Amino acid sequence: MSAKNPPEDHLARREFLKKSALASLALVTASSSLHAHSLFLPARPNSKFNGVQIGVITYSYRSMPGDITQILKYIVDSGVNATELMGDAVEAYAGKPSDPQKVAAWRASVSMKKFEEVRKMFHKAGVSIYAFKPNALGVKNTDAEIDYAMRATKALGADTVTVELPRDPAQSKRLGEFGEKHKVYIGYHAHLQATASAWDTALSQSSYNTMNLDCGHYIAGREENTPESLLALIKNKHDRITSLHIKDRKSKANGGKNMPWGQGDTPIKQILNLLKDNKYPFPATIELEYDIPEGSNAVQEVKKCVAYAKNALS
Repeated sequence: MSAKNPPEDHLARREFLKKSALASLALVTASSSLHAHSLFLPARPNSKFNGVQIGVITYSYRSMPGDITQILKYIVDSGVNATELMGDAVEAYAGKPSDPQKVAAWRASVSMKKFEEVRKMFHKAGVSIYAFKPNALGVKNTDAEIDYAMRATKALGADTVTVELPRDPAQSKRLGEFGEKHKVYIGYHAHLQATASAWDTALSQSSYNTMNLDCGHYIAGREENTPESLLALIKNKHDRITSLHIKDRKSKANGGKNMPWGQGDTPIKQILNLLKDNKYPFPATIELEYDIPEGSNAVQEVKKCVAYAKNALS
């Protein structure tokens, strides 16, 4: 028969078991708490459906307050994971002076640190920046400003700057040369002047001159611009397109009005499925231009466009 444990040993053993039990309970509780916390983390946005990247241009949120962190939240809340970033908010974040006379000098000397911070901020939220649209690529902008636009584009993680298609071929030649220098594509955006041949001069000047084709503007532009000719244009120039803008507009014959998706004459479903079927790599960018209904806002309307695109590609 074994002897009983001395009283001090018995108390020490009880204290050890008590501490072990509390430690185990704390571990389980912490593990459960972390698991529960993970369930409530914001979901990373995903707007790539069956290989087609749906993006959004930040111009779509122009009706809402617009600093760079707010804009990022709008994109994420819209369920979008890729964007064409307008210049104003990121330049403000980087310290652009309010005096217009000082902007050119600021652009010529500004560090890229803040632009890199924006890239990291967006990346952390699950959003990539595929194009940048600063107001720095016009005929009156200096060479130093254009250099700045190219450097900022790369600092943001993008490979394309977007700009309105110039009337003067000398300007598209000039921009193409800067694109070649920096290995940055210039995506030219057209409005109602768009035709199947509108970009031909710019495309012939440089392999870095490309198309930012606005499908809605094309449909509303001319009588001869039809859904069939638009789809043919995308097919024929697919290797020179860096992004599309998607909006639903009535045709010229029907008044050209911007409409909620599915109510205009832009063949959005056919366009998206053309991208899917041919595995075209360029994004389809939501550009919200129709009137926002009372009681809604830009984020809610972009979400509707995302849902429309997802359904079209399902």
